[in-house]
Amino acid sequence: MNNHQETNSQLQKDGVPPSRFKKILKWTGLLLLLLVSLLGVLIGTLYWNALRPENPVGFQAVRAIDIDGKSFAIGIWYPTTAPSSATWTGNFFMQVASAGAVAGNQLPLVVISHGTGGSITSHADLALALASAGHILAVPMHSDNFQDMSSVGSPAYITGRTRQLRATVDHMLTKWQGHGQIDAERVGAYGFSIGAFTVLTAAGATPDLRGVAKYCASSSEFACDMLRQSKSFLLEPELPAGSDQFEQDPRIKSVVVAAPGLGFSFSRSDAFSKVSAPVQLWHGDKDDNVPYATNAKLIRDALGTKVDFHSVPDAAHFSFLVPCGVLKIPPICSDPASFDRAAFHQTMNKDVAAFFAKTMPKL
Repeated sequence: MNNHQETNSQLQKDGVPPSRFKKILKWTGLLLLLLVSLLGVLIGTLYWNALRPENPVGFQAVRAIDIDGKSFAIGIWYPTTAPSSATWTGNFFMQVASAGAVAGNQLPLVVISHGTGGSITSHADLALALASAGHILAVPMHSDNFQDMSSVGSPAYITGRTRQLRATVDHMLTKWQGHGQIDAERVGAYGFSIGAFTVLTAAGATPDLRGVAKYCASSSEFACDMLRQSKSFLLEPELPAGSDQFEQDPRIKSVVVAAPGLGFSFSRSDAFSKVSAPVQLWHGDKDDNVPYATNAKLIRDALGTKVDFHSVPDAAHFSFLVPCGVLKIPPICSDPASFDRAAFHQTMNKDVAAFFAKTMPKL
């Protein structure tokens, strides 16, 4: 007896007529074909909506070593003349030349510090826009990222981030293969959320970490809730020795920050006395995560004429992250109904590029 006969015999024994079995196979095949077709349409749509810069941009992912000897990843965008292709980042495509040669000399460097739970590509559209405009971008993967949030609230989340940003600048200026094409006198920094805190402290701002526990004792602000959930050392009566010591990086000549987290820690009158770099500050007027009065306003008031302030109508906290495209993952893709994130980013990216160009002119 052949296999077909054995199958029919077993089906009849099990009470399933052969004609019905053929229908099951037919519909299973059609369903698989439909799923494959839908997957193809999704991939095609994602490919069609890939982030595309105006000018050719190269991209590399490298690893560097921090001052504690630990390895961390850095994403690097830069001008190139190499042909590009769509590269998958994990939830969207971007049109880049993977490992293409760096084009140009004496190029300014901008380091980006992502927010809690973020990643190297959290601000990929900004990185592409700045690289397209002639900058080299370096984005470290901080230890509080979407894959591992275990460092939240720890010293690695506070002073450790600032040291890692400095290590990123060190790597780019001395060890990266294109370091000879960077103008070491033109280094800027961009930070979002806790990344804004990181960038500001690297630029010389001095937070009052000993006042965080007192502030959070009577506040339900998102940052305080997060510190409570992580049982942060910042909420203890006494801070560990050295945990509130930040080392300024004088190489940073220009700063842009958006939706600054832990802004309430910059409450002392001399918090920004050491900051000499010009600062551009962005705030979304629908941002409930980092309320204006206790975050951006304190920074704005303290910096006075040093700050270029932008209030964004209808923007929420996550509105500053890369536009989501087809795959809209909550809550990072959630915006107020009246807000067009993609349109806003086109404007913001140009303004940020213009600010860096103005404050870090080529001599």
